[in-house]
Amino acid sequence: MVSKKVFVAGHLGMVGRALCRQLQLQPNIQLVTATRAELDLTDQLAVKTFFQQRKVDEMYLAAAKVGGIYANNTFPADFIYQNLIIECNLIQAAHQADVQKLLFLGSSCIYPKLAPQPIPESALLTGLLEPTNEPYAIAKIAGIKLCESFNRQYGRDYRCVMPTNLYGPYDNFHPQNSHVIPALIGKFYRAIKNNEPEVTIWGSGNARREFMHVDDLASACLHLMAIAQNKYWAGLEPMCSHINVGTGADCSIRELAELLKMITGFDGELLFDSSAAEGTLLKSLNVELLSILGWKASIDLTSGLREVWGWFSRQQSV
Repeated sequence: MVSKKVFVAGHLGMVGRALCRQLQLQPNIQLVTATRAELDLTDQLAVKTFFQQRKVDEMYLAAAKVGGIYANNTFPADFIYQNLIIECNLIQAAHQADVQKLLFLGSSCIYPKLAPQPIPESALLTGLLEPTNEPYAIAKIAGIKLCESFNRQYGRDYRCVMPTNLYGPYDNFHPQNSHVIPALIGKFYRAIKNNEPEVTIWGSGNARREFMHVDDLASACLHLMAIAQNKYWAGLEPMCSHINVGTGADCSIRELAELLKMITGFDGELLFDSSAAEGTLLKSLNVELLSILGWKASIDLTSGLREVWGWFSRQQSV
């Protein structure tokens, strides 16, 4: 069987690593990667040269600058500029190198703050965004529209998926700049290690979120890329061509914290800081289209969190 060269941009990130793990199990895949030292994705000429030399057949665009509420609020210019320049360089270079098939990974924050719940794909650009991550969201929306525009003008097969909130091994566990699950895992670990009597959680705990293990996302991405072009595009519109990827279930941040308290064995008190920003109070994705295309999540939240807690704990002793 002829091997297919598949480039994973952002292969050292949480999503990129998960994609690589699953792609490496495919017998006909020749995986192509490049570290930041080998390829600066913000350098347009370097990216163009890379594609001309490596002659890849497909690309998964998982490279991005990501972070939680604090990071998005503190570094908005970095989030919009770096994400715009990375996706512009990669998508344009892929087209110039005649890469016909590409998968762009977006984010559920592209949807309006007051979108209907669960959020359908058609909610894109129907209202104002959540202010805390608007710059990042706008960059991701631009990535979707880049793919749609190359499809419309050049007949490319550039697909887009919008994942719900992700967690997994190799996440960003920075105390301030991380998303809620890695932030909480780090807090519980430090509290247990230092015999602290309490863990403080940002927000009231009432906000509800949908969480997906990154291995489920990778599985969904490979599934969607394998679908024949005529079947994939049959239920999509040229100006609304992205697909939500989620679990179809959500929980409150309070429920999440209590679950992690049980999994980690922390026996102290949970305190909720209602003065801290907590973003949109309700956000889950409508995954009907994903289901129609034959995929659903398989990793439940408890099992996934146990796995990530074990992975994180082992990393601390290395």
